[in-house]
Amino acid sequence: MDVTELISKLSLTEKALLLSGKNNWETRDMPRLNLPAYFFADGPHGIRKQEGKSDHLGLNKSRAATCFPTAATVANSWDEQLAEQIGSALGEEAKAQQVDVLLGPGLNIKRHPLGGRNFEYFSEDPYLSGKMAAAYVRGIQHSGTIACPKHFAANSQETRRMASDSIIDERTLRELYLTAFEIVVKEAKPKSIMSAYNQLNGIYANESRFLLRDILRAEWNFDGFVVSDWGGSNDHVAGVINGSHLEMPSTGAAGAAELIQAVENGNLHESIIDERLQELLSVLLAKPKQSSEQTLSEHKTSEHHDLACRAALESAVLLKNQDHILPLRSGVKIAIIGAFAEEPRYQGAGSSFVNPTRLDRTTEIIDQYDLNYIGFAQGYDTKNTISKDQFVQEAVSLARQAEVVLYYFGLDESSESEGMDRIHFTLPPNQLELLQELKKSKFEYRRHPFRRFSSGFVF
Repeated sequence: MDVTELISKLSLTEKALLLSGKNNWETRDMPRLNLPAYFFADGPHGIRKQEGKSDHLGLNKSRAATCFPTAATVANSWDEQLAEQIGSALGEEAKAQQVDVLLGPGLNIKRHPLGGRNFEYFSEDPYLSGKMAAAYVRGIQHSGTIACPKHFAANSQETRRMASDSIIDERTLRELYLTAFEIVVKEAKPKSIMSAYNQLNGIYANESRFLLRDILRAEWNFDGFVVSDWGGSNDHVAGVINGSHLEMPSTGAAGAAELIQAVENGNLHESIIDERLQELLSVLLAKPKQSSEQTLSEHKTSEHHDLACRAALESAVLLKNQDHILPLRSGVKIAIIGAFAEEPRYQGAGSSFVNPTRLDRTTEIIDQYDLNYIGFAQGYDTKNTISKDQFVQEAVSLARQAEVVLYYFGLDESSESEGMDRIHFTLPPNQLELLQELKKSKFEYRRHPFRRFSSGFVF
């Protein structure tokens, strides 16, 4: 049955229902017409398909998946081929978990370094963002999974993200905030795109004809569907009229009732609903549905983990190498200090939070290197709730025995998170205080008359 014929067999109520989700993650199915439900899942840097009760903020545990370095890291590689390989692995894992639409990549411009979701975005440069995101999309869709770049458009802050209004003149909008999306749409042809929470010049992005019809569809020839960010459909009727296809998550029967009432009172013509359904179902019905989940082989899972490691390595940026301390010489006596060496920080919090299939901890793999590892000290409490005295003495004592200290410190996931922007650049005071104590101990080490080797820190 082709899409036009299928739509002709739908009642107005059924049509209206299909333009909203069935639940938190699925579209509505229509069994009498053999129309299946399609599953959406978060996935900028790993699949987050939740187990048990669903939510869209990453509160509940999700199924294990490879956690790739975040976009903020991979962008440092400037390697489109690497980005496409990551996208391909994401698409494979989505397919194995019966995820039809992968909500990513994120490619909004990093307008300010305190942006809470900066880790999910590639760059402050629209060209780099667009080229890397296009590579992800090509990789994701190679497996048949639908990619969903986000958040369209001018979505650059998390604080009051559902009420903020981005006031931007057209030249700035096109040159900075739309360029990355234009590159993705024209070069990678994503089959869906997610509208943003914010307003653009007084109009919500999900209701903006200028964004969704004039630019996205008419100028860029986008032939996919637009899905609202979760909870980002403010006026469902206006959204449908102006080019939004799918309201997520489910609003029960309320969304459909709004559309039906608008048709009945003459504010919405049924032909507009038919047009949106034609555009939506043409994409979804072209995607084959598999009958069951598949388990990735141990070899494939290991292959994806190795790819994540390679991506991290190729994206590393060395800012300073004082006294050529790196690479560490063979056999050097090292101490590892800092709680993050045991529980590493590798992603932010929120809807992109991935439950990794495998996690390499420094303290568990250090023996693989030709170094004289003398021990580990926690050094601090990541929540900054325990007195520093319980950790500092142990850390300083260990540091005095080492030639080089590997000190792991930084912010926890909750400090960089969806839903809020950071309010300062400051690192936790207890970690900075420990750093000063460790520096004092290493200064004493260098002054000791019997020490023949230089000592240092690697952060």
